[in-house]
Amino acid sequence: MRQHFRNLLTPETLSLLQVIAREGSLAGAARELGLVPSAVTYRVRQLEEGLDVLLFDRSVRKAALTEAGQELLAEGAHILAQLDAIALRVKRVATGWEPKLVIAVDGLILQRTLLELCETFFALNPPTQLKIQRETLSGTLEALADGQADLALGVAVEQAIAGIQSKVMGEVPFVFVVAPHHPLAKQPEPLTEDVLAQHRAVAVADSTRRGQGISIGLLSGQAVLTVSDMQAKLDAQLRGLGCGFVPLCMAQPYIKAGHLVVKQTERVTRVAKLSYAWRGQNTSRVGKSAQGRTQSGSGVPGRALQWWLDQLENSTTRRALLHA
Repeated sequence: MRQHFRNLLTPETLSLLQVIAREGSLAGAARELGLVPSAVTYRVRQLEEGLDVLLFDRSVRKAALTEAGQELLAEGAHILAQLDAIALRVKRVATGWEPKLVIAVDGLILQRTLLELCETFFALNPPTQLKIQRETLSGTLEALADGQADLALGVAVEQAIAGIQSKVMGEVPFVFVVAPHHPLAKQPEPLTEDVLAQHRAVAVADSTRRGQGISIGLLSGQAVLTVSDMQAKLDAQLRGLGCGFVPLCMAQPYIKAGHLVVKQTERVTRVAKLSYAWRGQNTSRVGKSAQGRTQSGSGVPGRALQWWLDQLENSTTRRALLHA
């Protein structure tokens, strides 16, 4: 039955329905298409019999669509538009554009700058679909290594993986902050580890799909509130729900406004060294899992990936992505 419907609802038949609706009569559609009226009538009856519905109200002189006919006209227009779009995409993909590019993005990447880059990319009118996939800590690189992403921004974990190429993105300094009403705000500095261990820390969950992932800055036995991303961590600390290190660029406005207090600790000031990474020429994963595959499996980046790599060569762009 499904195959029967597919044979009935061809692009030619759906186009014929559009012409009849536009011309207002079967005879008008026949003139428009250069056919004899009987040929148009036969095709319409064949379609109605196959679907077992009436598409036109024959009680009036004009070719008035029934409710079922109107539904088929609307859906048919959508299908024809999709077919046109697919044909255009296939033609463009043949020139080296990937059908889809997945970018794994760590929470330290500034979303505003990322979306500005997306806007510039879409202005090229590429056939490539973009997917921005939020990750944290080791999950960012893992998504790339597992073929779930084609480009990773904000890789904080240094790990050599065959077929993965990377370049330095920059550094993000962190500061230890608490809300003014938090007990640590009045404690003498530098804060010792014994003092810190008595207060709840706020931590960002590692998005890894393997094991427990990694944690940074937590003390043994310390109570922990785990949140999904760095923005949630900042919000929790603003409410006094815990303490911890947050990026200086994110905390700075709240520090100036008096909503956060910077505290010195005995610990070394944290600086996150971030990179961006992509699957390179020697990777065996090319063309298997992620959609943004290299051209013809040759190891040469597709045009979409290459565009993003070209943008990341600009030091100003890299700084903007890191809140700098």
